[in-house]
Amino acid sequence: MAERIVKTIELRAPVSRVWRALTDPTEFGQWFRVKLDGPFKPGVVSTGLMTYPGYEHCPWRAVIERMDHEQLLSFRWHDFDENSGVDISEQPTTLVEFRLEPTTDGTRLTITESGFDAISDPRRLEVLRGNTKGWDIQANNIAAHVASSS
Repeated sequence: MAERIVKTIELRAPVSRVWRALTDPTEFGQWFRVKLDGPFKPGVVSTGLMTYPGYEHCPWRAVIERMDHEQLLSFRWHDFDENSGVDISEQPTTLVEFRLEPTTDGTRLTITESGFDAISDPRRLEVLRGNTKGWDIQANNIAAHVASSS
């Protein structure tokens, strides 16, 4: 079984526009459907609350790892298993990377999530499947967001 998710999408927007959608907390919140408590900063814990329908009770918690201007945003985010009885800050993390490359028509965005081996079986497969579906949705969300706003 693959231990990583890779999703690549071609966006009809310049790299600077996609970068803003990824790193501005208000814009990120709009397309990702999360209300963040503050801006992304490397080495800092990002917290908030999901606003995605059906997941409004789920907390957001991630540690921002890298912000290489208009090239890479990466963070480690916590798997939220509400049935575990364990605080989200104690739950395992996976690594999410957003890589941006300029193209003739805009930007190639590659989203990679890895580190699923940190999540124990049988939950690992459930998270891998759910997040694969989730990244398909989020790729469409950011595409629509950057296409509809400047």
